[in-house]
Amino acid sequence: MIYPIVVYGDPVLRKVAQDIDAGYENLQNLIKDMFETMYHASGVGLAAPQIGKAIRLFIVDTEPFVEDDEEDDESEFTPEEKKQLKSFKKVFINARILSEDGEEWKFKEGCLSIPKIREEVARMPEIEIEYWDENFKYHKEKYDGLIARVIQHEYDHIEGKLFTDRISPFKRKLISGKLNDISNGKISADYKIKVYNAKR
Repeated sequence: MIYPIVVYGDPVLRKVAQDIDAGYENLQNLIKDMFETMYHASGVGLAAPQIGKAIRLFIVDTEPFVEDDEEDDESEFTPEEKKQLKSFKKVFINARILSEDGEEWKFKEGCLSIPKIREEVARMPEIEIEYWDENFKYHKEKYDGLIARVIQHEYDHIEGKLFTDRISPFKRKLISGKLNDISNGKISADYKIKVYNAKR
């Protein structure tokens, strides 16, 4: 099942999501549907709040970075990075980022909940995170580079944050008209979207 993606302006994107347990109803189906939804929208990550569920669940699959890279004449990834990105597909439940280290680096980010807007976002390059996987097995792991960035982006979603919160007030002002258009439904996307209606 493909869910519509909740877009900018919906209060669910601003909620700090709740932990779940192994008994969460239809969890495996939900995870499967989230992957289907993410692939349909050509994303590399998707958090449950983006489909209207304020729970601490997000998924990541970084293989599309490699596919996009291979279409360019010059590769921006080393063979080792390509290998890592190609095989990185994970489910994160009840995640907590324990530390972020290194020197901030900028990268142009987009978001399925903020269609057609991309901005440079500064993030730390190294993280340590604890989480449970789809089988409720506990993990505590370190990641760096692009994988860490995708995790940080999705983690922000379960903390009620968006990448636009991490850009300068000046940049936010420049895109405020576009953000208003998204929240008012004056937007088209290549995937199903759901605009918040306060009157409902």
